[in-house]
Amino acid sequence: MRTLFILATCLIGTFATAQSQTGWSDKRRLLPDKLRSLPVGLTLWHTNNPCVPVLEGDIYRWKHATMVRAEVGDLELIEAGSFIWYDSTGWHPNMQLDVALFAEKFNCPNGLLRKEQTYTFGKNWRFGKQLYGGDALWYVIARDRTGKRYKGYGLIETEGKTSL
Repeated sequence: MRTLFILATCLIGTFATAQSQTGWSDKRRLLPDKLRSLPVGLTLWHTNNPCVPVLEGDIYRWKHATMVRAEVGDLELIEAGSFIWYDSTGWHPNMQLDVALFAEKFNCPNGLLRKEQTYTFGKNWRFGKQLYGGDALWYVIARDRTGKRYKGYGLIETEGKTSL
């Protein structure tokens, strides 16, 4: 009986750890944990979307750009990144950009997003030697001068074939 209790405790602990590592603990909800309950204050979108791969040499490239715009006022970046969905287990943390990397990739000095100005990550490309489809949920979390946090998010569909 004691062995069964220890085994059950270990399994529950392992399951809880696995759930917390995904960043998406409530599978009944669409958004990962860090994005839920924050008000939307940014618009984020991708083009080309859906995105089909192009073969260049022996590498497939899914060429797209990601844009973000602050809608509620001037905002200061807290973090940006993406979650990917490539199988039936759902969202998995993928990229995370700190202020310096966001500023570089989106050409957004110091991560300060000015109201109604669009910032673009022009070559936000996925690449690889294998053809496979998957989706990515890109997000930005930023705050206003009072410290209130906002989110923006956008889904990109990357296809596993070279034409639609």
